[in-house]
Amino acid sequence: MTHTHSDESPIPIEKLLRLLPNWLKRFLPTGGGDADDHHGRSMFGFTVFLLSESIVFISFFLTYIALRLLNPHWLPPGVKGPELSTYVIINSVVLVSSSFVIQIAEGALQHHNLKKFRLLWLTTSAMGAFFLVGEVKEWLGLDFGLSTGQIGGTFYLLTGFHGLHVFTGIVLQVIMLVRSFIPGNYEKSHFGVSATTLFWHFVDVIWVILFSLVYLWRT
Repeated sequence: MTHTHSDESPIPIEKLLRLLPNWLKRFLPTGGGDADDHHGRSMFGFTVFLLSESIVFISFFLTYIALRLLNPHWLPPGVKGPELSTYVIINSVVLVSSSFVIQIAEGALQHHNLKKFRLLWLTTSAMGAFFLVGEVKEWLGLDFGLSTGQIGGTFYLLTGFHGLHVFTGIVLQVIMLVRSFIPGNYEKSHFGVSATTLFWHFVDVIWVILFSLVYLWRT
């Protein structure tokens, strides 16, 4: 039985929510107080979690910016630092492009096309793995390490923490892919897929900011 709670607040919250675009509504509990709106409430909770993760990344970014601005000699003598190579660009394009792939995959699941969903979902995981392998290869070819001044500590902290999120996203994708083989598992709800898709978009947005700070901001 569905229970609906009346909105007694002086601000017409529900009316304001109805004015929001559909892409934004998916992240908010817009069930009108419907106690059975599990998907909406769960997505809202997950969005709050990602906002808390954003605060951590923002603190890292602000620290990096402050250190760069306060240290005119950012790079130690003989150290080139991370370079915007063709390999780094390709790696970045692959990761950012995976956001479009995973979004199409979720759309396929909404239309009950499991075959297309699995193919695109697996493709997203492969693109994420490609990025991680490329990042490790880049680390091995750099001319500085974790203990090389401030650049070493900040670079490996930023890219490593982001890489950990990419790895987490891949693990979540594998779990959702395995669950797609359970008969009828996604017929009523696919919150896990929606949450994983949102998490992956978050990872890609963070990388765009990180990429701009580390590779495009030159001394």
